[in-house]
Amino acid sequence: MTSQLSTLSVQSGEFVSELTNNDVSSIASSAMLVELSISQWTGRKKDKRASSDVTSRNYADNGVASVNKKLMGKWEKLDALHKLTGSIRNAHYSMTMPWSDTGLRLVATAKYFKYHQQMTEMQTAWETLRDECIAEYDWELSSAQASLGDLFLSTDYPTVSELTNKFAFRLSYIPLPEAGDFRVDIGNEGNEQIKAHYKDYYSRQLTNAMNDVWQRTHKALSAMSERLDYAGAETKKVFRDSLVDNVVEMIDLLDVCNITQDSQMSKIKNDLDNALRGITPDALREDNYLRAETKRAVDSAIASLPSLDI
Repeated sequence: MTSQLSTLSVQSGEFVSELTNNDVSSIASSAMLVELSISQWTGRKKDKRASSDVTSRNYADNGVASVNKKLMGKWEKLDALHKLTGSIRNAHYSMTMPWSDTGLRLVATAKYFKYHQQMTEMQTAWETLRDECIAEYDWELSSAQASLGDLFLSTDYPTVSELTNKFAFRLSYIPLPEAGDFRVDIGNEGNEQIKAHYKDYYSRQLTNAMNDVWQRTHKALSAMSERLDYAGAETKKVFRDSLVDNVVEMIDLLDVCNITQDSQMSKIKNDLDNALRGITPDALREDNYLRAETKRAVDSAIASLPSLDI
């Protein structure tokens, strides 16, 4: 597979590119589709009566104010579950690339084992926390009644059985179909039309996926370049250790997500690997020469990214 990505531009804040080859190479063996679905009870609800009272007391029109109740009051375990859900989704997005508007995302087969291990570990933690919430629900409900006072309405709350059904965690893997993989019998002409339509779709989705990698690379490198741009103590800029970690993660991403075997992406990955691997945040803070050389390497990598037409 020798597909090349080129003519990268920025339109409305998004990276756009086109595949230069006429035929889209199959990447079915290099990547797969993954779908993450998490549902949960938010524990929040709009109180129409309280909202009406607020507007009335302030001589305002109906609908200009809204009172949303936190039904369980200060239930730290449910809050922790919501926070964990956000962390899982962030991890999912960081290790995958966009594919369709339906939520399907692309994961490189080279990254599958790391992705699956991390996601299943987080799923286990999520399910454990969910079970603890369900077990404590009745007790926390009695506490919430005291906390909400006159805002408490028993009809706002699900039963334990209903609550259980509001939580679900599903991780599904789907083989990536090849551009010509159609098993329908609608005649040669119709079949060719469908193949041409999907081939165009396949090309666009693959391009969007690779652009996402370029976009994340540009963001991480630009942040590092800006933070390293100082000469001495008098102009010192503060940066966290994650500044380096983020770029090292991008080096790995450029490697495992290069499912089109793009030579430009391979070169940028190798250049960054040679320049940054093993460099510590403390060394960058303390060594002016190392910091300047690292910034020079980062700026060179930014300049070698597909051209931007802003």
